[in-house]
Amino acid sequence: MKKSELTAFIKEEILSTLAEDAQTQQDIKDTEELTKAVQDLTQAKKEAGIEEAEEEGPSKADIKATKSLAKAKEELALLTREMKSLARKYKEAEGEDKKKIVADLKKKTERKKELDKFIDNI
Repeated sequence: MKKSELTAFIKEEILSTLAEDAQTQQDIKDTEELTKAVQDLTQAKKEAGIEEAEEEGPSKADIKATKSLAKAKEELALLTREMKSLARKYKEAEGEDKKKIVADLKKKTERKKELDKFIDNI
């Protein structure tokens, strides 16, 4: 590499570095201005009596309802599976067995309706 090429390369590197520094300094200025604006806004809200509500996580009641909902959905899925199994057995059953299956299906249908209603209300 010739001395003139080396000089040109070094000059370009220095200019590039200076340009990056200038951009970084501009970013810092912008950040400082935004921080000041946020502080001014916060102070103005405080003076005007406007308070921001702090975000809180879900309440204990919300968590309990969610857990109850999950349990209800799980129970509903299990109940539905049992009812399908009983329906298959009903097709093959005869006489007294058929009556027992029908009675069991009626009880399970009642419980299923309760669970559906509970899930819809939450």
